[in-house]
Amino acid sequence: FVLTGALTKFTREEASQKIELLGGKVSGSVSKKTSFVVVGENAGSKERKARELGIPLLTEDEFLEMIQ
Repeated sequence: FVLTGALTKFTREEASQKIELLGGKVSGSVSKKTSFVVVGENAGSKERKARELGIPLLTEDEFLEMIQ
């Protein structure tokens, strides 16, 4: 997972902890190995790169649904 933009429903640290508790990994940069990008407000180059690579983008709500 890569987190980008301003998250409003949780902090980056909280989101990272949830991902890691469920066995996922959090990265600071998008690559072809990235599975999902969680996109907050004002996301920039990471969102663009994910689109270029065809990596699924998740809103915060979609991310919450996925981890529940």
